[in-house]
Amino acid sequence: MTRTAQTSTSGKQMLTEQIYAHLRDAIMRGDYAPGDALKPQDLAKDQGVSLAVVREALVRVVGEGLADRLPNRGFAVPAFSDRRWQEVAEARRTIEPILLRMSIERGDVEWEARVRAAHHRLARTPAFVPEEGEYYSDAWSEAHRVFHRTLLEGCGNPVLLETFDRMWTASELARRWSTHRNPDRDGTEEHRRLEEAALARDADAAAEALTRHLTLTAAALIGDTHPDPAKES
Repeated sequence: MTRTAQTSTSGKQMLTEQIYAHLRDAIMRGDYAPGDALKPQDLAKDQGVSLAVVREALVRVVGEGLADRLPNRGFAVPAFSDRRWQEVAEARRTIEPILLRMSIERGDVEWEARVRAAHHRLARTPAFVPEEGEYYSDAWSEAHRVFHRTLLEGCGNPVLLETFDRMWTASELARRWSTHRNPDRDGTEEHRRLEEAALARDADAAAEALTRHLTLTAAALIGDTHPDPAKES
């Protein structure tokens, strides 16, 4: 490959990364409603880039579960009713309580300290920031992820934690949507109960609290604000 070709390829990759980041942030902020079309031609015109760059960025967004590629119809933001959200929730309800039980059994005092610190950070981070739109702020979303992951890190199994990471990414959009589908939900109290049960080494209570926490998120997308976790898990 010539230097000119390498430069051209590098420039295209940078543009693709920029458009991907723009699309991802816009979807997460709620700039696009569930089910909205993502039209490559319009995006290319708005962003001043080629159609090829936009399509590559859209493929990446699809890969993260933030958009669908529709046969003969282009791309679109997933709908509330998309079955994937319930499938991801079912997977999380199956796997994460097991990891939490393992963490409670295996976690040492350092793990306890990390859980306490992660919960403190989450509790002190504003969930909403006006300039970031109507959904959870980026800072809160990251604190939320760290808290949940820290709870499970005591299991000591990197393969299982990689599974958690993939499921977390797959459910991020549904998590942001769910807050406005069930505005009366007290997530702060749910996280407090999770921390207390984990640090008390009460595996049954912690697993039950986590299962209910995950069930409420998925249930909000189908309009069920009072689900029965026993039936869901």
